[in-house]
Amino acid sequence: MDLPSYLPGFLAAYGILMIAALSPGPAVAMLLGISMSQGRGAALITTFGIACGSVMINIATLIGVGLLLSQAAWAMQILRFIGAGYLLYLAWSSFKKAGSPPPLTPIATTRHGWGRLFAAGFLLQVTNPKAIVFWLAIASIGATSGGGAGIVLLFVLGAFLISFGCHGAWALLLSAQPVRAAYTRARRGIEAALGAFFCFAAWRLATAKG
Repeated sequence: MDLPSYLPGFLAAYGILMIAALSPGPAVAMLLGISMSQGRGAALITTFGIACGSVMINIATLIGVGLLLSQAAWAMQILRFIGAGYLLYLAWSSFKKAGSPPPLTPIATTRHGWGRLFAAGFLLQVTNPKAIVFWLAIASIGATSGGGAGIVLLFVLGAFLISFGCHGAWALLLSAQPVRAAYTRARRGIEAALGAFFCFAAWRLATAKG
């Protein structure tokens, strides 16, 4: 297993994944509602479901992209442009939020057992079209291209840990009123920084060679 040669691709993909997972969205709103109504433990169970859903999409896109490239190698460049375009969309969305930040409103939830909480997080992730397109953008980096099962397994495991860690951090931190207030005050700067990052990532992806 020649892991060092894959590290640049891993780091590029993980960087985009981490920033996107830290960006507020439907998952964060759900976790906020659950942590406020049922506590941090319930929110972490939901986080586990979200991370597992992310793994399912990750594996599906890796398999799909791999099959596509086995039939048409030139498709990688097209896929990169599609991925870059989506990252630019994320940048535009972040800049728009920086100009007029929407309120971080928790999704209303009812009390459920652990199984229902896991299922809620899992289904939220796997039925989110934006999550699917986002994973296609990451797959276009080709972080595991040419690697065996061991490389793919390591990549998927790392992606799971990042998804769980980032969403878990939201679940833990935003359950505290002082943290929510501090985040609200810093929202404009955070969204602007996210927009700049996604612009840079789109440029790197579109101009990548090989």
